[in-house]
Amino acid sequence: MKEKIIYFDHAATTPIKKEVLEEMIPYLTEQYGNPSTIYKLGREAKKAIELARERVAKALNADIEEIYFTSGGTESDNWALKGTALANRDKGRHIITTTIEHHAVLNPLKYLEKIGFEVTYVPVEPNGIVDPNKIKEAIREDTILISVMLANNEIGTIQPIKEIAKIAKEREIIIHTDAVQAVGQIPINVKDLGIDLLSLSAHKFYGPKGVGALYIRKGTRIHPFLQGGAQERNKRAGTENVAGIVGLGKAIEIANKNLNEYASKLQKLRDKLIDGVLSKIDYVRLNGDRYQRLPNNANFSFEFVEGESLLLLLDTKGIAASSGSACTSGSLEPSHVLLAIGLEPEVAHGSLRITLGEDNTEEDIDYLLEVLPEIVSKLREMSPLYESVKKEGNKDV
Repeated sequence: MKEKIIYFDHAATTPIKKEVLEEMIPYLTEQYGNPSTIYKLGREAKKAIELARERVAKALNADIEEIYFTSGGTESDNWALKGTALANRDKGRHIITTTIEHHAVLNPLKYLEKIGFEVTYVPVEPNGIVDPNKIKEAIREDTILISVMLANNEIGTIQPIKEIAKIAKEREIIIHTDAVQAVGQIPINVKDLGIDLLSLSAHKFYGPKGVGALYIRKGTRIHPFLQGGAQERNKRAGTENVAGIVGLGKAIEIANKNLNEYASKLQKLRDKLIDGVLSKIDYVRLNGDRYQRLPNNANFSFEFVEGESLLLLLDTKGIAASSGSACTSGSLEPSHVLLAIGLEPEVAHGSLRITLGEDNTEEDIDYLLEVLPEIVSKLREMSPLYESVKKEGNKDV
């Protein structure tokens, strides 16, 4: 009999939906044609890709021809940043971002710095939200691109993209947002937001891994990311991942259709979790704004606790969670996001990220609230520092 696992790491990845997989399977078996061929088998594959493109466009309120398929969020971010920088370097070489971006944004920017671009990293407020006025103050005459994530992958804070986009448009600066964590969690309307570029990844909203998309507003100057064939209207070469693209299209259609109900359910569970943890455990803080955050995200830091040990003990109780971004789980460094909101390194090391999904229940939350205080207490018993603080009777975090 399979052991039941309570999965609380939906920001890392989500299970593929049955309906999504069913729509994909024909394109892995009998409908295996290359979309670039002109016979029926190829035309059917091409038609499936265009249906997916239409579904993505509808979910984002974009035009169909503004959607380009990629291998995932990392490629979409890389293309948005490098493609825009190289296409607009005659106008300037200055880029603005924030200190809490995903490494799929930060590392391409480091590369661009090595080849002659300058990047300003704007700090966020202690609640994990960037002040649009600080973005405005960072703008220079040679600024060509602003990249700010729509929602943070670790602490879930939702950024004021619409206000930032308005500032960018006043100065004719291209604006990109990494929406990998936001799609399927909150409503997204690219026209209302006023953005030029948006990255997304299917496996964050119950689609397959290895496929994503980049929204490129018509008229945006951007270089192709991959050179080769004429796929994706000469902007992204390579034989298309037909089955993956089909899955992305179906997944985003389902997510958009059920968005309000899904978000409402998860927000109630999230709030119950936050209230429970803060009331049951001392020396703990919620990371990120209490309310301006994704409906499924709760991120805590526990003093006198090491995060990896916390995760391992939760795992023994059948709970899968994380301490931050899955993409940096092998790093011994504390989270750059938590450091950016003012946490000391030793406190940042004691972080726990819980990200909920559609299969999570109140019973799951109750169980976590039952075992988590015991685990934290057990780990703190091994901390000499905790013992000395406890004797002093100081409960301030």
